[in-house]
Amino acid sequence: MKTILHTADSRGFQNHGWLVANHSFSFANYYNPERVHFGVLRVLNDDFVVGGMGFGTHPHSNMEIVTIPLSGELHHRDSMGNFGAIKKGEIQVMSAGTGIQHSEFNGNKDIPVTLLQIWVIPRENDVEPRYDQIKISDNAVDNEFQQIVSPNPDDAGVWIHQDAWFHLGSFSQKSNRTYQLKKEGNGVYVFVISGSLKIGDTVLNQRDALEITETDHFDMEIEENSEVLLIEVPMSLSRVK
Repeated sequence: MKTILHTADSRGFQNHGWLVANHSFSFANYYNPERVHFGVLRVLNDDFVVGGMGFGTHPHSNMEIVTIPLSGELHHRDSMGNFGAIKKGEIQVMSAGTGIQHSEFNGNKDIPVTLLQIWVIPRENDVEPRYDQIKISDNAVDNEFQQIVSPNPDDAGVWIHQDAWFHLGSFSQKSNRTYQLKKEGNGVYVFVISGSLKIGDTVLNQRDALEITETDHFDMEIEENSEVLLIEVPMSLSRVK
């Protein structure tokens, strides 16, 4: 098993006043040639948006975009006619495909929004754009991982156009868990939202991440009061044109 540790303070950081952003991979004005992507995982932004502010209408194409709110309420509007709010316990996905435009903003003037926005390169270009938003908290089980993203429309969670699986777990008790990869050759990006865990001899604390490749499974020692996101993705960037 091969691992690479990304500590929280090694991420790209930008403070725009209304937006405070930490970038796990090169994004906007942050560029690190050693952190451009992890396989098809292209973006993992950890954003803080002050009350009443947000991202104006902007375009996307040929990208799978997953948004996981951590606190507050994020409002969304897009060129497909979707409009609404998303909050913690829910997940949003957009397949940008041939092209969409959307905006995201904090619908509350007094309470900030925190969120993770994740971009995954799809397996094929120019698919029909689509949007989905579901509540995942109803199916969450304490001290267990819950599948929240997969390639299969009939599976739990939302689905994307890629052989990728996301699992999210909240652990109120100290737990030992084994993750079995879904597809040979995939890698896993372990991201600690809160708390801490240990994989092998490596300890990860809040907002630390670990790249894991060249294995079909790995073990985790998860400390109490921890929230952990596992992002399994193909390591090859090849896709159908």
